[in-house]
Amino acid sequence: MTPSLRSAALAFTVLTLSALPLPAQELRFNVVAHKLDNGLKVLALEDHSVPAISYYTFFRAGSRHERPGRTGISHLFEHMMFNGTEKNGPGVFDRMLESRGGVSNAFTTEDLTAYHENFPSEALQTVIDLEADRMASLRITEEGLASEREVVKEERRLRVDNDVEGALFELLQATAYLAHPYQWPVVGWMADLDAITVADCQAYFRAHYAPNNATVVLAGDFKPERAIELIGKAYGSIPAQPQPAAVVRDEPEQRGERRAVLKKAAQLPAIAVAYHVPGTGGEEVYPLDLVEIILGAGDSSRLVRTLVYEKELATRVFVSNDWRIDPSLFLMYAEAKPGVPLEALEAALHAEVERLGREEVGDTELRKAKNITTTSRVRALKTNSGKAEQVGLFEMYFGSHTRLFTILQSYEAATRADVMKAAGRYLRPDNRTVVTLAPTEEGGEGGR
Repeated sequence: MTPSLRSAALAFTVLTLSALPLPAQELRFNVVAHKLDNGLKVLALEDHSVPAISYYTFFRAGSRHERPGRTGISHLFEHMMFNGTEKNGPGVFDRMLESRGGVSNAFTTEDLTAYHENFPSEALQTVIDLEADRMASLRITEEGLASEREVVKEERRLRVDNDVEGALFELLQATAYLAHPYQWPVVGWMADLDAITVADCQAYFRAHYAPNNATVVLAGDFKPERAIELIGKAYGSIPAQPQPAAVVRDEPEQRGERRAVLKKAAQLPAIAVAYHVPGTGGEEVYPLDLVEIILGAGDSSRLVRTLVYEKELATRVFVSNDWRIDPSLFLMYAEAKPGVPLEALEAALHAEVERLGREEVGDTELRKAKNITTTSRVRALKTNSGKAEQVGLFEMYFGSHTRLFTILQSYEAATRADVMKAAGRYLRPDNRTVVTLAPTEEGGEGGR
């Protein structure tokens, strides 16, 4: 999960990489917020440092909003949105943008889909018109669906069916969740991709690509009042739609370890572990972010130091506290060194994780985790694209972009006791799911 910010009026101070505690600082942004009558939210960050603009459109449309039998439609739509409109045919969007010196891309997660463009500031009117046009009148045809379906299916083959780690994490997520839509992959199951119809796409578009389900974020060389005026004229006539059906968010509490084995062609055995943790609505997301750093960030982190260097059990280790709107997963991955039994690697990994919940975290270790988290957050704000992306992500995940302004304070306020409490509460054996990779000489068929 994926998964950057700043403006002309941005004035922020950053914690230095000191071993001594420092007072928590705020990030300061001059974000101009506006909401159209049809519900479209606009967040504008003025910055004249370079004559360029980044323009993001976030839709509350991710795999979380899908239903069984039609998984993958959110990611499929990411591709469909470049297929042209009633006014502008296939390929026109990219040609018009590139002719003005711009580039575009998009991404889909469990919780959202985002489209973004970077372009010279004089092309703002063009980009606004192009984005408003495809929100208003996307062209959905049998030919377009058939073409993009094959592109997405090939992407699934590349990233999951024929990729060891992709298949491992797909099985891990499907095993960890029993009821929540997070159980299926963003790319969707293969049979579901084949089953999606034009009627499905039209219904999904009306429900999820309405202005009242979207937020536009732009950062760069413009005057907010003028940009908001242009956006109002281009998008204002697009009608709001009834809110999509509520997501079924119930997930039963895990009451014992779950295990699965993936047999697939691979060079080395590996293990992936998931623990259920709160989503971004809970305050424990911050100490858990620090736990991620303490366990897996850099050569001095606990798992890398112990498993890779001291005991020489693993070739590499990965740790992530995934941000999601609903209760999420704290993920770990370790690949065994040649000749090392996977059982020995797993035992050492679990022992190190459980130790974090029992033994006090040192001041230096916690200071390092806070400094790494702070610098990574600030580094994400260096460009126009980074500013717009982070403002939009905080709007989506935390319910307000203003949460970004105080996030450094939240990390700084986390104590050693908070970190140990979070680790002890969530990273426990009866809350974990384990998937082991058993290498075979020939891989089986992927997908469902």
